[in-house]
Amino acid sequence: MFEKALTGGRTYWTWIGFLFVAMAMGFYFYLRQLNEGLGITGMSRDVTWGFYIAQFTFLVGVAASAVMVVLPYYLHNYKLFSKITIMGEFLAISAVIMCMLFIFVDMGQPFRVINVIRHPSPRSIMFWDMASLMGYLLLNVIISRVTLDAERKSMAPPRWIKPVIILSIPWAVSIHTVTAFLYSGLAARPFWLTAIMTPRFLATAFSAGPALLLLACFLLRRKTRFDVGEEPIKTLSLIITYAMIANLFFLGLELFTALYSNMPEHMIHFQYLFQGIGEANNLVPWMWASVILGVISVILLIVPRWRTNMNVLPWACALVFISIWIDKGMGLVVAGFVPSVLGYIYEYAPTMPELSISLAIWAFGFLVLTMLFKIALTVRKEV
Repeated sequence: MFEKALTGGRTYWTWIGFLFVAMAMGFYFYLRQLNEGLGITGMSRDVTWGFYIAQFTFLVGVAASAVMVVLPYYLHNYKLFSKITIMGEFLAISAVIMCMLFIFVDMGQPFRVINVIRHPSPRSIMFWDMASLMGYLLLNVIISRVTLDAERKSMAPPRWIKPVIILSIPWAVSIHTVTAFLYSGLAARPFWLTAIMTPRFLATAFSAGPALLLLACFLLRRKTRFDVGEEPIKTLSLIITYAMIANLFFLGLELFTALYSNMPEHMIHFQYLFQGIGEANNLVPWMWASVILGVISVILLIVPRWRTNMNVLPWACALVFISIWIDKGMGLVVAGFVPSVLGYIYEYAPTMPELSISLAIWAFGFLVLTMLFKIALTVRKEV
């Protein structure tokens, strides 16, 4: 079925060409990184995780969010999700691929990735994170391939695929749970040392991922006339609403615990994010923007008249996506290192090579997603 992705109109190939240009630019900077090392990035001895890991953390949530359409359709027989489920699975595939690429470039040298595979350590959370991501990718590839092929042949999917689908549901939750454990398991980082890290991760995943999926559905409706229907969109927007409310509630709990307890080692990280420490205030405008956009999005989503308005809903989804991308990306990762465990304040900012390589990975992910969507739309048009 891959040949179906090699046909398209002028707009389609212009978009593909733009993605290849972005990937070529990023590949050039990645060759520089291979030659010169991670010194060309903004990371340092004090801030060892930066923009790459921020994107990885965010995209794991996007990948896990596919469960929000898979579970109602396959387990509860919610037939209205029939058109949108395959889109969610394809979004998960592209997101997991991007996750792996961000880990790949963050490790600096390719042979380090090979060493992780050659010398696995079951006592390491990173090992389980790698295993869960690779397993989740394999599950989604099998499920989407088998179900789409059955749809193309106008046949019911084989019976053996149902247990695989059921397995993918808890697996989706596990990939983001293990990612949260990567942070909350680091006792030397007070900002991450919280039991609510995993619920926060899941809440952000179940709001940002479906928000991106709805934006894709709106774009497909406009450009290809493929319509998943208003009822699935309304149902998914309600899920986003509940998840986003939970996300803001969990953030409020974190702020209350840190500020009311008045424990310096916990409070100082939030002070850095929302107030700044001296002249170290790079993230202050970003974090306030994240909170404000999150609150505005909840207001737009919680009012039924606005949530069901197909002109307002795309804006609300975009605000959800941007708000969580800022908070769960740079805010979460960088604030864990600033101030350092010794109290030293080293501000981090991504460099041009980092941004270019990251843009290239996003472009590759969108290339995969575009081709998968093209295959699905072509098959459904034939059917």
